Amino acid sequence: MMKEIENRSDVSHLVHSFYDKIRADEVLGPIFNAHLSDEEWPPHLEKLTDFWETNLFGIRKFKGNPPRVHAEVDRNLNHGVTQEHFAQWIRLWFETIDELFIGERAERAKNAARRMSTGLFLAIWNSRPENNLH
Repeated sequence: MMKEIENRSDVSHLVHSFYDKIRADEVLGPIFNAHLSDEEWPPHLEKLTDFWETNLFGIRKFKGNPPRVHAEVDRNLNHGVTQEHFAQWIRLWFETIDELFIGERAERAKNAARRMSTGLFLAIWNSRPENNLH
């Protein structure tokens, strides 16, 4: 039965379900699994739950710098992160939301992901040596 995103437990369910798909995905799985060991995943999922809880409920729990972290991953991949990676991430995010949730917060999670994916890709692009004018 579909329900609305109502609390941290729902956010955690969304995040865990989504990253289960990411880890198994043929495009994104190798990237994520190369950057996070099995022991690092549980605290990372908690941090991501904090991130989405902050975004969906305005509860200030998340502390971090996603643009810096994503730029580091891009550097580790010899600047190989592409728009297609972000497109696949968005497809899986929307698919997971649509399988689990309905309502205003589900739509907010989709809209926030669209904005964030654009912002993160631009941050990655701008951090690349050939694009950095500093």
